[in-house]
Amino acid sequence: MQDLVSFLKEWQNNEEYVTAQTSGSTGTPKTIYLSKKAMIASALRTNQFFQLKKEDKVLLCLSVNYIAGKMMVVRAIVGGLNLIAVPPSSSPDWEGSVAFAAMVPLQVQTLLASEEGRKRLSSIDKLLIGGSPVSESLERELCELSINAYLSYGMTETVSHVALYKIEKKETNEKIYHALPGVVFSTDDRNCLVIYAPYLQVEPFVTNDVVTLFSETSFAWLGRWDNVINSGGIKFFPEEIERKIADLLPARFYITSFPDALLGQQIVLKIESKQWSDAEKKIFLQKIALRLSKYEIPKQILFADKFEETSTGKIKRS
Repeated sequence: MQDLVSFLKEWQNNEEYVTAQTSGSTGTPKTIYLSKKAMIASALRTNQFFQLKKEDKVLLCLSVNYIAGKMMVVRAIVGGLNLIAVPPSSSPDWEGSVAFAAMVPLQVQTLLASEEGRKRLSSIDKLLIGGSPVSESLERELCELSINAYLSYGMTETVSHVALYKIEKKETNEKIYHALPGVVFSTDDRNCLVIYAPYLQVEPFVTNDVVTLFSETSFAWLGRWDNVINSGGIKFFPEEIERKIADLLPARFYITSFPDALLGQQIVLKIESKQWSDAEKKIFLQKIALRLSKYEIPKQILFADKFEETSTGKIKRS
């Protein structure tokens, strides 16, 4: 818990800012400075949205070296909440029910894999999930448990989330995120999201996230502009393809591309696994053909014993 103590000391000092590390998922991790006033404003909005009351128990199971963990502490401070801090792990362990918790998808997936873990998840009144995309199969499992779970959209630079999507049974797989109070959106000429959040005390924040904008307060996330694949003149978002086939793969994977003389770029699937046999590849390709259009089906399937990772455990695409 030394990291928690260090952050509390930093929070209580006379400086107007705290330091934070970006995740490194879209580039080299870097240290940035976050306004304490902006963090307080963000925390108050989250507490209000989730109707957290003084003395409510909230769970800290994320590292306070990163924004998600820091903001759980700040929410507890400004809201007079009872913070239950446990060591960060892929399978957080705590006792009793809590009103609110924040986790990354890996933690949720690990807990769902055991009966004891499912009981722990069911003891959370409201669960915030962020840090990386969530598969459709994980969403279905959460719906079966009737957990009040939300996906967050945000980043270190926006001081945690600025929009939320509620996981619930629905007819469409489209995830529509809704802005927190005081936040509005637009898009630039790339159809990338632009965030206006006056409480953050910064200029409009231009992201590299391509979205479908439904209104100034709602959007659907398509993928990263940096990852777009142009194959045969058609733009494909790796993240969309990954979501469609996530439950068909038992190992970690991602969609990338290689140069192609005819198509410009060809879609490639990389899997963290030992090499498959030709028969296994054939069966898998038959399965994904039922999920993907013929243009989305990978031209190659490659394997690696271990993926490269960022400092926070996210896969480095290559």
